[in-house]
Amino acid sequence: MATKLLKKPLKLALIQLASGADKHANLSHARQKVLEASKAGANLVVLPECFNSPYGVKYFAKYSETLLPSPPTKEQSPSYHALSEMAKEAKAFLVGGSIPEYWEETKKYYNTNLTFGPDGKLLATHRKVHLFDIDIPGKITFRESDVLSPGNKVTIIDLPEYGRIAVAICYDVRFPELAMIAARKGAFLLLYPGAFNLTTGKLHWELQARARAMDNQVYVGLCSPARDMQAEYHAWGHSMVVDPNAEILGELEEKEDILYAELNGERIEEVRKGVPIYTQRRFDVYPDVSEGKVRYEE
Repeated sequence: MATKLLKKPLKLALIQLASGADKHANLSHARQKVLEASKAGANLVVLPECFNSPYGVKYFAKYSETLLPSPPTKEQSPSYHALSEMAKEAKAFLVGGSIPEYWEETKKYYNTNLTFGPDGKLLATHRKVHLFDIDIPGKITFRESDVLSPGNKVTIIDLPEYGRIAVAICYDVRFPELAMIAARKGAFLLLYPGAFNLTTGKLHWELQARARAMDNQVYVGLCSPARDMQAEYHAWGHSMVVDPNAEILGELEEKEDILYAELNGERIEEVRKGVPIYTQRRFDVYPDVSEGKVRYEE
């Protein structure tokens, strides 16, 4: 495992915003916030899950866009082109939360992230691997699989000058194997655009962020939509950044806001030196999940 995962300091910005029924207005609002973060010096900007539409099973098909073959036309995917322009205008890496995707070849819908470089070029695509199908009696029932299909890979992205990050979406954070694979492949930061709700957010939002950071001794960022009690789905909010020692560097409340955090490679090295789990794992007792048959993109 290389010691210098993060080559130089990076300023991260998580944008917590509320999205309504007007896609054009959502994209315009996102642009304003991305440029605001850029002017504040952010090198890497993150938007929340389903930032271009309301979040809910009945909205996925209505707001879906065609991304393949890539690049799509502006008519096929206005969000793709808006994100590309945002990244280029901001001169920053942009993790575009997620948008509903329709793929003509499979006739299926996906919850898909698009990440762009400062030149506006697409760096990676991640389809949500684990679908949010839960039933907590008296609290919440939700079934993404009624409409969506799952993705099938771990997504690791190289940021020139900085190093590797990994991107997954919301419910993916509950599956530590994804995080372990990404960290062992050299990611210094795990990013999860995610719309936890008032039940699961209260229970596990902070816990999951700190657990993934502690397990892998890397930075973790969770980027939520802002809470809108007039909407059908009530997001938890509380976007946060956690350091490699599972300490919270910053956390928002429920309303719209931007969270900034300074990340540096020395902190990762310090934590791993103090608690050297990377040299203490017993792969003679249990398997290394990052080896063998793993589908990932880098």
